[in-house]
Amino acid sequence: MSKSQHLSFILASASPRRKKLLKKAGYRFKVVPSSVDESMFDAEEVSPLEHSIRLAVAKALDIAIKNPEKFVMGADTVVDIDGKYIGKAEDSQEAEWITRLLFSRPHKVITAVALIRAEDKAEFIETDTTVVYPKILTDEQIAKHIKSGKWRGKAGAYAIQECGDEFVAKIDGSLTNVMGLPMEIVEKMLKEAEKKGDIKP
Repeated sequence: MSKSQHLSFILASASPRRKKLLKKAGYRFKVVPSSVDESMFDAEEVSPLEHSIRLAVAKALDIAIKNPEKFVMGADTVVDIDGKYIGKAEDSQEAEWITRLLFSRPHKVITAVALIRAEDKAEFIETDTTVVYPKILTDEQIAKHIKSGKWRGKAGAYAIQECGDEFVAKIDGSLTNVMGLPMEIVEKMLKEAEKKGDIKP
């Protein structure tokens, strides 16, 4: 039986990784990607943690106001190195710079998750942080990574599920958080949301 047999929700994300994690866990949801323009949010104004929260909430609200009776989940993943925000690379040159930076010393992967229902203003917001201890990459490994294009659309220009053992020595925290959705926190949030019950349109 599904963990969420009494609650279905909308995932405001086009991320195939988040969709796969939720489907594997047995949740009932549909995907309606948010149209929020992330470039409109200045990452330099706040900490990486606060920036991820702002974006997760904005994404959830964008879809929640159009589907007021449903819970909507928004999520945002960022990388924090020495307190500096690192998002997605815009081109191969930036991807190489990010890769050289992150794979020189430990960094944090932060994901904020917002679960919002507009009709009764129900709101759950949680964050998770995982410390990634990288391996020092050779120039050849970096060049191969950039050429592969696997950095596209990923915070920190890499996906741990695609390059884990080659790139990462160990992690301290949730693996699914580094993949884009901390499932331990998601389970807790959805259980809390279930207590509020469904709102019939």
